[in-house]
Amino acid sequence: MSLEEAQEAAHNTELSMLGGVKRELGDLDRVTGVAHGLRDVDADPGYPQTTNAINGFSDLILELYRPEVGHHARIAVGMAALPLISAVTIAAEVEFASRS
Repeated sequence: MSLEEAQEAAHNTELSMLGGVKRELGDLDRVTGVAHGLRDVDADPGYPQTTNAINGFSDLILELYRPEVGHHARIAVGMAALPLISAVTIAAEVEFASRS
């Protein structure tokens, strides 16, 4: 998989995650922050691009929520294998406003 394909996989994984957040919250406008997250990248030993591969996630979050809300800490770790032949897995903590 190329770096661009890995970035697209991270982007698509984030879209899926946001779908789950929307189902739970009812509205993505309730998101007030993206605290941090762990991102795993299926990679060969010594692969130096795990951070760049996960940019598809970070770029989308920053585009959707601006740096004021979307700025987040992250860890991108290379793994020998991921579940279900996934290119990336993403776990994130999302802060949100309660319903009025």
